[in-house]
Amino acid sequence: MSLPYNRDMISRAKKLRKSATKEERRLWFTFLRAYPIRFQRQKTIGSFIVDFYCHQAKLVIELDGSQHYTEQGAAYDRERDAVLAGHGLQVLRFSNSDVAEHFEAVCETIHRTVQSRL
Repeated sequence: MSLPYNRDMISRAKKLRKSATKEERRLWFTFLRAYPIRFQRQKTIGSFIVDFYCHQAKLVIELDGSQHYTEQGAAYDRERDAVLAGHGLQVLRFSNSDVAEHFEAVCETIHRTVQSRL
């Protein structure tokens, strides 16, 4: 199944790759970039740009900063996750502090989820 794709989002995705947060860079360069199953960064899916995406496992990984914990941010995330789930994708969300303070546990959760979805 091919995911919806919005070409107009490509330049924004490239900018986001270049201005990744410290936590996104850590997860990418320390774990996901060398993971045996391919992940992509700042992948456009429909009108969204997800932080990390694994096509084989149909898995989206989102790293959430403080804006995601407001009422408005949480509502947007629920709506977005529902749209992504409608495409058969699972969304894993981690806070930036999870990545900073519990990096190994985050990596293990990602690994277990990928393995269970293959």
